Amino acid sequence: MHNPVVVSHFQTRPLLRYRGGDARSVVVSPDLGLTTVEVVVGPDGVRFPGGVLLRWDAVEAIDAAENNCFIVDKGGIRKIAIFSEVTNRPCSLMPTSGAPTLLLSGIPMHRIKGTEPHKDTLQKIKSVRPVVGRVLDTATGLGYTAIEAAKTAEAVVTIEVDPGSLAVARMNPWSRALFENPRIEQRVGDSYDVVETLPDASFTRIIHDPPMFKFAGHLYSRDFYEELYRVLRRGGRMFHYVGDPESKSGRTTTRGVMRRLEAAGFSRVVARPQAFGVVAVK
Repeated sequence: MHNPVVVSHFQTRPLLRYRGGDARSVVVSPDLGLTTVEVVVGPDGVRFPGGVLLRWDAVEAIDAAENNCFIVDKGGIRKIAIFSEVTNRPCSLMPTSGAPTLLLSGIPMHRIKGTEPHKDTLQKIKSVRPVVGRVLDTATGLGYTAIEAAKTAEAVVTIEVDPGSLAVARMNPWSRALFENPRIEQRVGDSYDVVETLPDASFTRIIHDPPMFKFAGHLYSRDFYEELYRVLRRGGRMFHYVGDPESKSGRTTTRGVMRRLEAAGFSRVVARPQAFGVVAVK
């Protein structure tokens, strides 16, 4: 199936310098920086391979919307944004200098200050490497963790409570492997409930990257940590994203997380400030 053109102001802004000039070929990314193609810039706008025309007024609209990504097709441009009926929150795709992030109620779901979502994901993966065997990813989001883990793991089970987030992921070029890689198994539901149904000692690695505490406090509870301990194999490791360890709330949350992980049975609970989280071992 032909992939649609997906762009943001990072791709369209450089094109504006050619407006009003003679027709010429220019290299641009049709998928938020993953690859590049040659396009023809002319009086009407920017024509992509396959004939899709991005008119100059649409280029200007994209350039002005710095927090949005757009699908370009023969009907014009469409913002990648929906309203989730499950969470009653708007979901959208926000561009960065690297991989885009998911915005939930205007809050980025990845670190973007001083880094970008792909590098953020690599830090989480690095904290529990080698990533081997079966991996549990408790919060799919855009699927970056599951995609990266599946590069070396035998299999990845990833859980997402919000179908709205998955709908945005389906429109994100950086998330394609989430739906195409046969080693990734998706589950839709609250991780608190889904993990209860998983077999004992069935994972060698867990990457627990929940929303912030105020949105999903039950995913920071001792009861939930005991379930994660149950499904982790002996010798297995878990990374738990917490948040900025230098912030007041981050320090407080980290201390509480480490205390409850130890109470749930985990050992060698160590802070990983470069990844904004902690690592624990069974």
